[in-house]
Amino acid sequence: MLLPLHDDNPLRHIRFGYWTAGFIAACVLVFLYQSMLPEREGMRFVYAYGAIPSVVFGRDALPPEVAGVHAYLSLVTSMFLHGGLMHLLGNMLFLWVLGDNVEDALGHFRFVVFYLLSGIAAALSHAVVEPGSQIPMIGASGAISGVIGAYLVLHPAARIKTLVLNTIVSLPAFVVLGLWILFQFANAALTGPGQAGVAWWAHIGGFFAGAILIFPMRQRDVPLFDRQAE
Repeated sequence: MLLPLHDDNPLRHIRFGYWTAGFIAACVLVFLYQSMLPEREGMRFVYAYGAIPSVVFGRDALPPEVAGVHAYLSLVTSMFLHGGLMHLLGNMLFLWVLGDNVEDALGHFRFVVFYLLSGIAAALSHAVVEPGSQIPMIGASGAISGVIGAYLVLHPAARIKTLVLNTIVSLPAFVVLGLWILFQFANAALTGPGQAGVAWWAHIGGFFAGAILIFPMRQRDVPLFDRQAE
């Protein structure tokens, strides 16, 4: 187990990551709503608003009584659904620790666009690998993978207090987040299409989307790779 708990990385352009907190609040509220639904209704909700690769690519269609939004819009709505409490908590922890610094580098509005684009890129990455899958993909993992990619480009030397097994240690971001992306690649390589319970390629796609998008989308005075601003 490797979980980030806190980073020693002050904000420079904003006072607080409002949209980071807002995305967390939205995911928690949707999860609470999901939790109150009867099992059958909960399953229908996931199929209605999750991103189903075969539906996104037009190979299949949901019955009218199940369909909730257009297949393309499900690439966005799927980011706010989660499959269980641990799924939610793990995602929200990463977003809470890393998201405000990425929001700081982008500004509030650009962070929203960045987050949604990363999540869409992640969902499409999974769909391209498994285009015939009829299983809904849900979770903020893809969008948060974009945040991880951006943070690694911005602050590779930042120190992150990390839970490793049962010990809390302070490690550079490039170690913590580098190990994270290696873990995604290892699991993607070891798990064949249609066999994974986790959309590993969504994590990988989101990570690289975020790492690339941060270059053109960051504010002009924001340096990369922990360099000092001129």
